[in-house]
Amino acid sequence: MSTATAAHPPADTSRPDDTASLQVIKRNGTLVGFNPAKISVAVTKAFLAVEGDKAAGSAHIHDAVQRVTEQVIHAISRRLKAGGKVHIEDIQDQVELALMRAEEQKVARAYVLYREEHARERARHAPMEAHPHLTVKQANGDTVPLDLGLMKLQVEQAAAGLEGIDGESLVEDALRNLYDGIAEEDVLSALVMTARGRIEQEPDYSSVTARLLLEQLRMETATALELPRSLPLAEIYPQALNAFIEAGIHYELLDEALAAFDLERLGAAIKPEQDLQFGFLGLQTLYDRYFLHWNDARLELPQVFFMRVAMGLALREDNPNERAIEFYNLLSSFDYMASTPTLFNSGTRHSQLSSCYLTTVGDDLEGIYGAIRDNAMLSKWAGGLGNDWTPVRALGSHIKGTNGKSQGVVPFLKVVNDTAVAVNQGGKRKGAVCAYLESWHLDIEEFLELRKNPGDERRRTHDMNTANWVPDLLIERMREDRDWTLFSPSDVPDLHDLYGNAFRERYEHYEALAEQGRITMFKKIPAKQLWRKMLTVLFETGHPWITFKDPCNLRSPQQHQGVVHSSNLCTEITLNTSADEIAVCNLGSVNLAAHIRDGELDVQRLEQTVSTAVRMLDNVIDINFYAVPQARNSNLQHRPVGLGLMGFQDALYQLGLPYTSPEAVEFADVAMEQLSYFAIRASATLAGERGAYETYEGSLWHQGTLPIDSINLLKEARREGDLSVNTNARLDWAPVRELIAKNGMRNSNVMAIAPTATISNIVGVSQSIEPAYQNLFVKSNLSGEFTVVNPSLVRDLKAEGLWDNVMVNDLKYFDGSVQQIDRIPDELKARYATAFEIDPRWLVEAAARRQKWLDQAQSLNLYMAEPSGKKLDALYQLAWERGLKTTYYLRSLGATGAEKTAPVAASQPQVCSIDEPDCEACQ
Repeated sequence: MSTATAAHPPADTSRPDDTASLQVIKRNGTLVGFNPAKISVAVTKAFLAVEGDKAAGSAHIHDAVQRVTEQVIHAISRRLKAGGKVHIEDIQDQVELALMRAEEQKVARAYVLYREEHARERARHAPMEAHPHLTVKQANGDTVPLDLGLMKLQVEQAAAGLEGIDGESLVEDALRNLYDGIAEEDVLSALVMTARGRIEQEPDYSSVTARLLLEQLRMETATALELPRSLPLAEIYPQALNAFIEAGIHYELLDEALAAFDLERLGAAIKPEQDLQFGFLGLQTLYDRYFLHWNDARLELPQVFFMRVAMGLALREDNPNERAIEFYNLLSSFDYMASTPTLFNSGTRHSQLSSCYLTTVGDDLEGIYGAIRDNAMLSKWAGGLGNDWTPVRALGSHIKGTNGKSQGVVPFLKVVNDTAVAVNQGGKRKGAVCAYLESWHLDIEEFLELRKNPGDERRRTHDMNTANWVPDLLIERMREDRDWTLFSPSDVPDLHDLYGNAFRERYEHYEALAEQGRITMFKKIPAKQLWRKMLTVLFETGHPWITFKDPCNLRSPQQHQGVVHSSNLCTEITLNTSADEIAVCNLGSVNLAAHIRDGELDVQRLEQTVSTAVRMLDNVIDINFYAVPQARNSNLQHRPVGLGLMGFQDALYQLGLPYTSPEAVEFADVAMEQLSYFAIRASATLAGERGAYETYEGSLWHQGTLPIDSINLLKEARREGDLSVNTNARLDWAPVRELIAKNGMRNSNVMAIAPTATISNIVGVSQSIEPAYQNLFVKSNLSGEFTVVNPSLVRDLKAEGLWDNVMVNDLKYFDGSVQQIDRIPDELKARYATAFEIDPRWLVEAAARRQKWLDQAQSLNLYMAEPSGKKLDALYQLAWERGLKTTYYLRSLGATGAEKTAPVAASQPQVCSIDEPDCEACQ
């Protein structure tokens, strides 16, 4: 950092009423009087280090210095009473925070570098603080005294800028877990584990743990890439990028094309300060499952990882360096996150970046086993799968070729189940597939029982998912208490491709043929009986999910090109499939919580995020590695993408809104309209630059029908009173319509809200559109078990003076619920109601507001603490009435809650089993 002094006098920051009696604790323990002018000088030096001495005296620097200095003084005086004492490190933490809040990123980075450099300089010149008893064994085999000073320095740096961290006791507790002769690298591991155990008492320990883990990663990566281990992260990053690209290409992990980038320019663009955003769960997840490695040694640091992903997505750009920096800035800011396959594979030699694949299975052995082979190939490269099995003839149907009888769908689904287990997405996570069957299929009753425990194990599929593909006509028949007829598709093949009124007419025609004896393979049952069985099995097993065929097709922009026969693994994708076409979707999610500023949605920031995100998603289509040709042909023809969102619950916390409120439903509407507006406009803008997708002509887009307009198509197909949807709009959509008419659309489909189970962990926000599961729990996933405490709740409880050990104990006892803790105000009880404390109808209402803006669907989990047949019936009928296209899991306490015993209740948070592997397969 420059040591030049300010060319103008520091701003007058004296505040005798607030700070005159404050004292500063220096690093050597001595006390001096608080001098605000020193803050002004330090901030000015930070600006001059970035702007250069020539900028001295500029009005910009003067004003910025004054604003930041006043923020620091205000923060300190607010925290301390007159006559209080503040440590010099705390003052520097506040300077750093003020610079970040002022969005002076470069200056903040310079200030962080300055602090790191001086801390290491002090450490180098300080005499070693040897532990009186403990020794450590170095990598070369030498035994030396344990350096307490180094441990203290590591904790001090990890706690910078955070409140409520007791570094001294953290070191003391870590020492209790050490033994004489411990390996040198295990000392830092002890600090990590000790800090991890404190997260439930203070959420900021999650950041401390992450930073200690980051220090471990720095040393591991430096060794693997043969870089100096002594360099701080800020200095090692530019070198690490260059060394990583070279090593990755040498080990045949990376695409050789990455070497053509201007690595010096990209290295200089890396922002080490973005590492400070990580919580422990996020960084540990990246460490365990995302960072590229060789011989079990990680080759990537977090910002190198994001730059590698950005470079991979920018390979085909006209200006790849500029675009890579743009993409990196978006990813590293956590404003947007690409899906897991994109993060896994971008820039690698097998860049399978797409999230999910949808297939239709043909009605012969070649088609069936061809589909199973396709499942294996697609799963190998980390794709989630949705299979449409409706065309396969039912049990007992005649087989002309052999003059025998079919065994139906179920035996083949057992093979699909075992294939998903065997081909586990490159060893990074379990394979995941969902089978869809229309509700008129003669095998539907046996299909409903695939996930049940009792019965013949040869006809059970415990490792795969199932979903009902429900026509509107079944709901109508159920409501009228009429019969429903089941057929074999070999007798009624065209029903598979029909929907709306055309389906109704043809279905009734086949029923007439059955009555006449011209169709003999059929079964007539009360529609209510089938509907009740669907709901009963859904409650018992969580499957099959209920998805609605007609809304998916009637509102599909691509209905001129085919039929939507199923959704995907997570029920958010609605794309056409056929025997010759495997639908592909490419996903990514906007972090909605990051776009709340000063109590409202930051529309300008959202616009920038969405514009870049859509470009990144469109790039995936051309760069993608396709394991089967049907997927490549489909994706290049139609170019669908699925931009979604996450952090909805966190956004509500920032706005002070309970999920169960009309205001929250309105916010879901407002936010989704803005996102939809910008996403559709971005795709149309890209069409002007790159051309419209091949099958644009004839689409709803081409006809001038946007998602909000397509509701009318569904309304026309429904009976009066069967559709009740809010169709209000707030924005002027005329400019978007005009842009589409001029340019067309680059992508056949633009939006889909995925579960974001893993990428939301990385970013550190609530999953997708989910309500909070609990306010304190242990999250279990493939990376281990992690204590999760709701930081927003802790912040609000601290403001009320209610956060203490007793509160932590109460939250543990009540399984993360605040409802039975008397001293918590009612307002906070409403705001922090958890998933099973929310009337699920609010989830449906918010989802309905989003659905009107979406050209695809959303992964909508529904939670019910005490399910009953009546409640389930009302809830799923409400979802249908509100025009939802799909639903996802039904969660009930009986199915997902951990067994609670008296001795454990007061000492262990409840374990969350919601983060199932299949939830992660798309994102």
